Amino acid sequence: MKKYLDRMKQGGLFFNIFIVMIISITAVCVFTSLVTLRMSERLFVETFSITNSKVLNQIKTSFESFNDSIVNASSYASQSLTVKSFLTAGSANSVTTAKTYFNMGQQMKQIKSSVDAYDVGITIAGVNGRSYSAGQMNWSVAGEDLADHHITVNTIAEPKRLMYQYDRERAVGAAQNEHFIIASKALVERTSGTLYGTLYVSIREQEFKQFYSNFTSTGNDVVILDNAGRIVSSNRAEWIGQSSPELLSDAVDIATQQLSYKNAEVMGKDHILLANYIPAYDFYLVNLIDRKYAVGQIINVKSVVLICLAIISLSLLIVFLISRRLTDSLSRLVKQMSNITEKNFDNYIDIGGSYETRELGKAFNYMLYELNDYIARLLHTQKEQRNAELAALQRQINPHFLYNTLASIKFLVQQGSKEKAAETINALISLLQNTISNVNETVTIEQELANMQNYVFINHVRYGDRIKVNTFASPDCMHYHVPKLIIQPFIENAFFHAFNQKNEGMIYILVSRTEDMLICEVADNGDGMDGLSGQDTLPNPKSKRQLFTGIGIQNVHNRITLLYGEDYGVSITSAKGEGTRVRITLPLIERA
Repeated sequence: MKKYLDRMKQGGLFFNIFIVMIISITAVCVFTSLVTLRMSERLFVETFSITNSKVLNQIKTSFESFNDSIVNASSYASQSLTVKSFLTAGSANSVTTAKTYFNMGQQMKQIKSSVDAYDVGITIAGVNGRSYSAGQMNWSVAGEDLADHHITVNTIAEPKRLMYQYDRERAVGAAQNEHFIIASKALVERTSGTLYGTLYVSIREQEFKQFYSNFTSTGNDVVILDNAGRIVSSNRAEWIGQSSPELLSDAVDIATQQLSYKNAEVMGKDHILLANYIPAYDFYLVNLIDRKYAVGQIINVKSVVLICLAIISLSLLIVFLISRRLTDSLSRLVKQMSNITEKNFDNYIDIGGSYETRELGKAFNYMLYELNDYIARLLHTQKEQRNAELAALQRQINPHFLYNTLASIKFLVQQGSKEKAAETINALISLLQNTISNVNETVTIEQELANMQNYVFINHVRYGDRIKVNTFASPDCMHYHVPKLIIQPFIENAFFHAFNQKNEGMIYILVSRTEDMLICEVADNGDGMDGLSGQDTLPNPKSKRQLFTGIGIQNVHNRITLLYGEDYGVSITSAKGEGTRVRITLPLIERA
């Protein structure tokens, strides 16, 4: 996984370009496909709506033809004196009654002839309790129940109107799967308007369906709604008898606003609705087109998706090959450039690849050449500057030390102590041989401690031995190198400044080491100072702490930082009346 991530990182430009192209090509392809599908769908809907509008008009014409037949039958029945006499006459003898029924049968044949083209049943019922039926009597409502039937009640309420109603009782009666459409008309006197009977023309919903069944298919359904929103007929048998006010509302909107079509959710699916109002029936003829199914028939979404994937794959393959070729040389250049480690500026890269890559390689190699030249000149300048600074510091330290030493010898000569003066001069000679005459910048701890013994001897000759010096050095530190006269300034400072109030005391020189540092300490139990509680760095020469403002002490710190860096140097701990401890931190250097 890490190797794969490293390869991705090295080819970052290629992968970025490739990812951008993937997103771009996919987005364009998907967007184009969606627009194409949307335009195709819209074109299909508009074309389908025009075609189905013509189909609905044909279905409406068929319904109107059937209605004309019913109107003719009802007109013939209402004008027949035989029918009127049968429905209004009282009881008579059997001969008269038989003659009346015979004449009524002949008359019903004439009435039935108007609707012989359709499989319907006709029933005429009168106010005298008589009724007569002809045709296929599938609608078998008993005579005594007919007067109180809701169809009769609604018909009598509007005697001048030919009504079409759905028989809800029959649908839930003995024949569960049969539904009927009943056309009914009240028979009344023309002059007085007196009701004398009712005409019923019944047609099974299965027969009623023949007017539109040839125009339906999967996903293309027809629904007949009454003015209450009840589905009285449909090619979808499970919908018949259901109430759908929302569908009625959509149908009314289409009819009243003369819309070409409307999108709506019906029976849990998205449909395209077309509707036509049939005034003679007071029904709404609604065509429902399943949008998803219909669009799927003209647009093979699976094929579109496969084609899009094929186009995207081919495009990405071409983009991959071209992008890889364009970025390969640049990736190699980046890999070579990344191999240049810190402070390693000699790793020049091979020049190759495209024109742009070759120019970048040339510029990079030229930059490395200039950088190496600049670093060499800078190092040379810094080395000369450092040597000059160290020489200046050494020139400051040596005269300072010689001045104090010669002053001590002068004091001995003035006292007449020639032997001590000679011993002191010998000690000074030995000290100068190991410091000034030694051209090396550093000496071992052993040599430095020997120099300190000579220096202490010189000071004891001058001041006496009231200030004693003890040295404690770890044997494993004796071979490490330190700058010359690194400890002397602090011994000198202790001798001359640490015991102004106290008459005697001790100075300790301690040398030890840690894992990566050499620690040299000069500690005394003299007067001490205020303001240096705990660990502190070397005081500023401009501060009021005059005890440590000598040129030698300050230069020791500066020499160490110049030689070894800011991690090393001098720090001082002191407390009033308790003495002072100077801590010198140096790197572990085994040979100069």
